[in-house]
Amino acid sequence: MNANVAAAIAALLLGAGDASAWADEPIANPLINYAQFQNIVHRSAETRELHRVNQQQFLDALNDPAVVVLDARSAAMYRLRHVKGAINLPFTDFTAESLARVIPAKDTRVLIYCNNNFSGSPVAFASKAPAASLNLSTYTSLVAYGYGDIEELGPLLDVRTTAIPFEGDEVAGG
Repeated sequence: MNANVAAAIAALLLGAGDASAWADEPIANPLINYAQFQNIVHRSAETRELHRVNQQQFLDALNDPAVVVLDARSAAMYRLRHVKGAINLPFTDFTAESLARVIPAKDTRVLIYCNNNFSGSPVAFASKAPAASLNLSTYTSLVAYGYGDIEELGPLLDVRTTAIPFEGDEVAGG
């Protein structure tokens, strides 16, 4: 541990300092840009809201062969239950290359959904904290990678009553 950081921690624990003592200068990393992230979130907030779709609009989009339905949950949760026809690319695996493999062009219509869109399947669709909903991270990341036609399932639907079709081990197993 850097001596300055250790001293700052000790000062904070003893109540003799504040957070400004943590670093004399910013820690540089050209692969992490929080300001750019904030800008994308801010810029896309209104657009995202306009591109949230209801159940019927989602179903209509499922019938369009040009649409990519992206499931960004883990491979294990995808195997349990996913929207029929969805392609799985876990959010943690997003890179320019991995996204290009599953989404043919930046102007491809991409439909996303997440755990917080479905109830009634507590393992496959375990609810996340609202501010940690995977749709938020997925949408922002797709924008960051240059994708522009993203639609997000908006409502919370019960897997037992929704018209959206599912497949996976949980569905096949009854």
